[in-house]
Parts: sequence; structure tokens; C-alpha cells
Amino acid sequence: MDIRKLDEFAKEIIFEAGKNIRTAFSYNIEIETKSNPNDLVTNIDRETELFFIEKIKAFNPDHRILGEEGMGEKVDNLEGVVWIIDPIDGTMNFVKQHRHFMITIGIYVDGIGVLGYIFDVMREDLFNAIAGVGAWYNDSPLRRLQPVKIEEAVIGINANWVTPNSRINHEKIIELVRTVRGTRSYGSAAMEIAFVVSGKLDAYMSMRLAPWDIGGGVIIAKEVGAIATNLEGKDFDYLSKDTFLIANPSIHQLILNKYIEEKNK
Repeated sequence: MDIRKLDEFAKEIIFEAGKNIRTAFSYNIEIETKSNPNDLVTNIDRETELFFIEKIKAFNPDHRILGEEGMGEKVDNLEGVVWIIDPIDGTMNFVKQHRHFMITIGIYVDGIGVLGYIFDVMREDLFNAIAGVGAWYNDSPLRRLQPVKIEEAVIGINANWVTPNSRINHEKIIELVRTVRGTRSYGSAAMEIAFVVSGKLDAYMSMRLAPWDIGGGVIIAKEVGAIATNLEGKDFDYLSKDTFLIANPSIHQLILNKYIEEKNK
């Protein structure tokens, strides 16, 4: 497999999809809900996923696509070449703010991530990586992350987790929030991962993410030294939903050991 050729093709269709999405703001966007009133999907999500499927299948019909909107074939293993795609990560931001949403893609070969992409559609910013070669931000190399103290860290976390909930001990999360320098919540897992790999955030956690939320980002993470696991410190399962933590390597284990206590384990 020619990885460089595949990389160039992936970038080409990502940029084209981004242009299509920006154009879509000039006509009506149809909004629906999925699992709950805050879980949104639009016609643009579906059209963008179909765009990727058609382009990828024309490039190589043996490549399979695992996408958020389920427009491709059913994928229950990672054998061969599998594209893990979220056509619009941060749909609520897309609908409400018309910004702060990403296209994110991970390309896996027999379960190993080889190419990762996170594309800020409105800013036209691309974070990408080739496994074992390096990571880039708009063609400029991303540097390895430098150590940070937990007291100086800025972390991405949803405010829900500092309130009583059924998933995690919120008192320990309150302690974490009081310890770090600051917290942020951007409404797009891919955006927050992009900020961690580029050093704008030092950690990001979530109680439940899907493979398409993180499939591209974890490939970039490895190239800059960030550590990405579930909240038990284990590898993420790319065929189901799981908890998630990505962090600067100097604080990843500390966050797991001192501040994370899952319930019902």
C-alpha cells in the first residue's frame, strides 16, 4: 500500500467535503434528533458521509467505512483497510454556532492506525499524522509534548461531571477542577483532542465516546507523545463506545490514579 498516495487522497476529499459543508450554510439545514433531544443530526451530516463513501469506494472498493451516521456497510472487525469517519463532530455547534465543528478520519490497516486527520471546517485548519513518521498542523510539524505540572494544566471537561451523576465520583472531579489552572469545554471531542495534541489543552476526558469521535485523533496523539486510553487506563475499543482520556504523558496516569473513580464497576 502506498501510504503517501492514500494520505494525499484523504486530504483531497477532506478539503472538498469542508468546502461543501461551508456552502451548505447558504441553504436550509434539516435538523433531526437521534438518541435524545441533544443528540442532533442534519442532512449535511448524512450527505457528507455519503460523499466520503462514494469517493473512497471509487478510490478502492475493498476499503470499508465505519461512519457515525451508518451510511456505509456494517463493520464488525478491523480487518483490511477501514476508514473510521465522523463527517461533522460537534453537530450542535454546527447547527447553533456555525463554527467549532470538525471532520475527523482515522484510517486503520488490520486494526493498526496509519493515518489520522482532524479538520476544522470553518477555520480550514488541518491536524494530521502518518504513523511512525510524524504529525502536522497545516503542514508545519507538531512538536512532542513537553512535561506539565497538574497545577499548571488546562483540561477539557464537560461541566456535567462536576455535578452528581451515575457515571463517576464527581467529588474527585471537583478536586481536579480546583487543582488545575483552568478548564474548557468546546462541544467537539475531535476539537478537544486536536487541542491536546497541539498543546492548547493538557488533557481531555469524556464518559462515553464512539470510535468515530477519536479514531483519527489517537493516531495523531501517538506521534506527539500524548497518551489516549479509556478511564481504566486500557486501550480504547474501536468497535464500541467507551470512556476516554487523552493527556500529556506527564499527567495522564496521575489523573487516572488520583481523580478518576467510576461508579458501578
